[in-house]
Amino acid sequence: MKTIVPEDWDLPVQIRARFGDSAGRQRAMAANGHLLLVLHQPPGPNDRERDACLVWRSPDGVWKWTSDGTTTNLLKRHILSFASKVEQLENQLQTACCAADYFELLQAIAPLHRTCRNLHATLQTARDMLADDKDVIVARDAAGDLERAFELLHTDAKNGLDFTAAQKAELQSQRSYEMAMSAHRLNLLAALFFPVTAISSIFGMNFPSGLESIPGQWLFWGILVGGLLTGALLTQVIAQKPAPVEQIRIKPTATKTSLKPKVRKPVKSNRPKIPAV
Repeated sequence: MKTIVPEDWDLPVQIRARFGDSAGRQRAMAANGHLLLVLHQPPGPNDRERDACLVWRSPDGVWKWTSDGTTTNLLKRHILSFASKVEQLENQLQTACCAADYFELLQAIAPLHRTCRNLHATLQTARDMLADDKDVIVARDAAGDLERAFELLHTDAKNGLDFTAAQKAELQSQRSYEMAMSAHRLNLLAALFFPVTAISSIFGMNFPSGLESIPGQWLFWGILVGGLLTGALLTQVIAQKPAPVEQIRIKPTATKTSLKPKVRKPVKSNRPKIPAV
């Protein structure tokens, strides 16, 4: 059966038998002094499948891999590909200013964080298999730092998104409060002029009431001042804030207790006495 392991690699049968048509998850395998690492390339935010990279270390310390390029410092070059993503995402985080920017960052950080966490675990397993390999130790430590960096990036982006949402909610609350205050002021103005409008409407009807024959202008001015005073009084009534609801404290009912403390009788212990030495 055809596998993704190159045919020219002199790998033990135990390792080749563990592969099928796909590479699978990141993991480390060792047999007869051979070490094979299944690693994943840095994924994108919308990548459903992972691009696998096989790294083989022969018993004599020679490294090979399935990706293009030279075979020197394979693990270091693979770690640097993740480090470049960290730097790129940090620059995007500095320029993020809205919820869409922070959400885009979270979408990009999440798969990289998972991949780097699994990479760290894989290199730790390889470190346990090869305790004296310097390249594996250095790559393991660098992968741990990258995992921490992605975790911090994810936390900062999440905090930025939460702060943006809270800031928008606070601004919306302030706008709602201002609109409510504007409506309240309009209600106060309506309350001020409502009595005058109502009285003017009543006295504007052309029905004889007997007031037409009263000489002087004092009646007109008296009605106008009375309407304004009534409107001012109504405005004061509407402008009053509702009294706060008093907190009713429920006092616990007192129970009759004896003032004399009860003396508990000593209980005889059934444990055997240990003789002094």
